[in-house]
Amino acid sequence: MNLPVAQACLSASDLERIGRAAAHVRDYDTEQVLAELLPGLTVEERNDVCRHLVFDHTAVLVFPASLDGLCDDLRRNGFEPGPVTPSVVVRERLVRRYGALVGDTPVGIVHVPVDGRSVEIFALPVPPDSPRQAVADDERAAEHEVHHAFAVTAPGAVVPAGLRTLLQERGGAVPDGGGYNGHENVTVLYFRTRRHRRFELRLPGRHEPLPDPSVSLLGVMTGAWATQAVAAMAELGIADHLAARPGLGADALASLTGTDPDALRRLLRYLSALGLLTSAADTYHLTALGQPLCTDTEFSLRPLAQLYGGPFYDSFAGLTYSVRTGREAFAHRYGQHHFAYFAERPELGSLFNRAMAASAEMFTPVPALVDFSGARRVVDVGGGNGALLMRVLRAHGQLEGVLLERPEALEAARKELAAAGLDARCSFVVGDFTVAVPEGGDVYLLSRVLHDWDDERCLTILRRCARAMRAGTELLVVERLLPEGEGVPSPAVAWDVHMLCNVGGRERTEKHYERLLAEAGFEVTACHGLPLGGSLIHAVRGAGR
Repeated sequence: MNLPVAQACLSASDLERIGRAAAHVRDYDTEQVLAELLPGLTVEERNDVCRHLVFDHTAVLVFPASLDGLCDDLRRNGFEPGPVTPSVVVRERLVRRYGALVGDTPVGIVHVPVDGRSVEIFALPVPPDSPRQAVADDERAAEHEVHHAFAVTAPGAVVPAGLRTLLQERGGAVPDGGGYNGHENVTVLYFRTRRHRRFELRLPGRHEPLPDPSVSLLGVMTGAWATQAVAAMAELGIADHLAARPGLGADALASLTGTDPDALRRLLRYLSALGLLTSAADTYHLTALGQPLCTDTEFSLRPLAQLYGGPFYDSFAGLTYSVRTGREAFAHRYGQHHFAYFAERPELGSLFNRAMAASAEMFTPVPALVDFSGARRVVDVGGGNGALLMRVLRAHGQLEGVLLERPEALEAARKELAAAGLDARCSFVVGDFTVAVPEGGDVYLLSRVLHDWDDERCLTILRRCARAMRAGTELLVVERLLPEGEGVPSPAVAWDVHMLCNVGGRERTEKHYERLLAEAGFEVTACHGLPLGGSLIHAVRGAGR
């Protein structure tokens, strides 16, 4: 007697795998599957998640001889399959893994109900002696497509977004692709766990897919290209030209900047993708993000862009050296510490001073955050071009200032304070704050100084300040503070690596600074947030020491 083709459609191995999936669906509830997949979630978190999603099915990929005989074979083995529908997401995943071996071969989906849930069977047809047998062997061994699925029960976008965040940040789940299945009107989002298990969220309707981790990583890896693109925009004065004549075309900009029109057009396209420009019909406009690169903008970031795209960019190529040794890559690369190197090269020293002035917006609130009414003399220790001291003197007419700096920095500070009409109220002192600090001040300023140095040198600087100060004298420290907790977003985290690489210093937490200040004889009385991620630590010289 001739047996029907359907009788041999599924192998014994695939039938066994379907049986195991059915047993899992029958024996496990939502909370148990979550506990198995994401043991990092607390019981309370799992219970909360269970309010918004339910265990829907377990999926398995099998390899029948044909899709036509699949349902008949499942019925003969005690299952009640639904109709075969096309798979979009899984077929694309298989094509990415196996390319031409899968080619345009259709992949089917069949749902088999099990006690109110289902087993989702993906089926890639593999006829006898087909080269796709290699795909079947690999997939059976690796089980790439085996996963558990949860249906999100809450409508709208808010709860699904919260679930995705919780599962990733607390559960450790990693996005693993997905997409919209128009046949079911469902968006499928795949995740991998730390134990290399997979699960999916099924969201009714169309939702934005999670970013592909590899594509996201490429975006991070090419961040250096963005730095250079912004530096080129600054160097070429593109922001200034577009501010003066909005809507310029690439050819006109090329003429004004002395650049190749085709190459400039490609740069402008990249700058538009980065959000610094908008473009339409080969005309370009500055965005709010690109505006700070204009030269005449208050707190222009143009010199900072040139500095970050120049010496600091070059030294960052030695970051691995810094991480291995704990020493700054700048000195390793250039043979000198950053400050000495810039001091010997006036053009770089000027760029550095202008770059530091670019972030002077950080100082804007300081004169109003501190009561200067009882003070007469303010000493700015290592105050660069005097940007902070100038704002304090301008806001409080009774004050006189003292600026301690290196000779080349003082020259720039004299010009700045003279331009503001404040030079007559300020003394300029050449010195080294690691050796001595001017005495007699009522308030001392340490702005973005301590982060340049290690703890030992910081203590030296603070002790020199304490020695020059009377008990009760105030010390104002301006720095970026690292967050106390792990994983808290903060610009200081990136600057901390920058300080390691370029000057051998570090950013610190508020508590870290409190410990250093206490050891040097100071008591912290307040801490205020400042623009650009800065903070103002207000301390007072103690009576001891």
